Amino acid sequence: MSETMGKVWLVGAGPGDAGLFTRKGYEVLQQADVVVYDALVGDGVLSCVPRDARTIDVGKRAANHTMRQEQISQVLLDEALAGNKVVRLKGGDPFLFGRGGEELELLAEHGVPYEVVPGITSAIAVPAYNGIPVTHRDFTSSLHIITGHKRAGADYDIDFEALVRTKGTLVFLMGVRSLPDIMAGLLDAGMSADTPAAVLQEGTTAGQRRVVATVGTLADEADKAKIVAPAIIVVGGVSALADQFAWYEKLPLGGCKVVVTRPADLVSTMSDRLRALGAEVLEMPAIATVPIADNEPLARAFEHIERYDWLVFTSPSGVRIFFDEMVDAAVDCRLLKGKFAALGQGTASELRKHGFIADLVPSVATGEALGAALAETAEPGSRILIPRARIGNRELVEALASFEVDDVPTYDTVPLTGGLVDFTAQFEQGRIFCVAFTSSSGVRAFAKANPDLDLTSVQAACIGEKTRATAESLGMSTWMSETATMDSLTELIVSQFAAR
Repeated sequence: MSETMGKVWLVGAGPGDAGLFTRKGYEVLQQADVVVYDALVGDGVLSCVPRDARTIDVGKRAANHTMRQEQISQVLLDEALAGNKVVRLKGGDPFLFGRGGEELELLAEHGVPYEVVPGITSAIAVPAYNGIPVTHRDFTSSLHIITGHKRAGADYDIDFEALVRTKGTLVFLMGVRSLPDIMAGLLDAGMSADTPAAVLQEGTTAGQRRVVATVGTLADEADKAKIVAPAIIVVGGVSALADQFAWYEKLPLGGCKVVVTRPADLVSTMSDRLRALGAEVLEMPAIATVPIADNEPLARAFEHIERYDWLVFTSPSGVRIFFDEMVDAAVDCRLLKGKFAALGQGTASELRKHGFIADLVPSVATGEALGAALAETAEPGSRILIPRARIGNRELVEALASFEVDDVPTYDTVPLTGGLVDFTAQFEQGRIFCVAFTSSSGVRAFAKANPDLDLTSVQAACIGEKTRATAESLGMSTWMSETATMDSLTELIVSQFAAR
């Protein structure tokens, strides 16, 4: 084997909901040099693809193939032979009608190392999100998963009579275009026309829809409802349980798709809150935080770090970068004698990760409120260090004019562009309910990252007056949370979605 040979991972991306993407799949994806992805990979998973990875779209849907299967297999081989870590990202599970076995054949033939990371299949997850248990002791004791895809003009190579005899739940994947033929095949094989059946579109995402009918009526009902791919078909008595067991759409944000902007190096707690309430969240890393190189002002602050009575942090990135720089400069953290102030609970939480508890967190997460609270709390003559972004809130420093303040830039915020999710198309199609903004810099970065987007079509849910003013200056429609907290912003989105 060549020393420069790479490796291929066949990774199942799951049915759409980013929360159903496996931990191992995510970890492998973060190490990829090259990502080869399908059309059925969910937007939430696509937003997890590293910005520095090279991406190759081989999206395949019925009658619309970006690249033939033989070419896809060759791409995987060529990229691995070039020494790359290649992630083949497939919707659902790579070995369930994902043609993963065919792709491994060529790799095995050439001695290329590979791994398979299974994914949650839509055959089970999508019915579950629609309240349909694919097995139930009162209805069936078996499950059968069948490909509904067939070549144009060809007959099905399916033994419908055998399927009918199983009396089990039948799940047809990739068959919505042939729904009338599938139902006809079951009826011709002797299945009762009154047998419950369902077609489930875009399951586990905000676009989830379902039609529950019978084998005799499903094709007509799906046509009336304008059901389109991607969708799966479920046949069997369990389909009748959908209305009784449905749960996803009953969540406060079930059916709501929200964009959340965040720094590229941070996990968004806002996203976690929204997902817990049922929202489909697209995370958009709109800003990169870049430490300032050869930072002499910070180096001078480190030389007498013990003299500061207060250290003030205005963002989680500021905390992380400050302590990283301390380690690089070999500064002993035991020299930190002062108290800590943090702008917001997210910043306070990041401080706790480094072993420090914030002594002051203002109830309102603004620079002005932090400055006012600190001015009331600090002893006269206190020395204060504020390590933060180069472009920072002026009101914070102005409120501390009576103190000895070192306002030290430690990082720059750089807008990011690119990414695999076409936000412009999503807004044009009306698929996104709103964008959650927690800072003015996030608003500006979002606008720069989507230069072709008509910003007047964007509904912005904002924390604070300044964030709202920035969004409105760019033409966005806005809502503003009652208080400058993540909980209040979440409540705002829930109330607006309920009132839509």
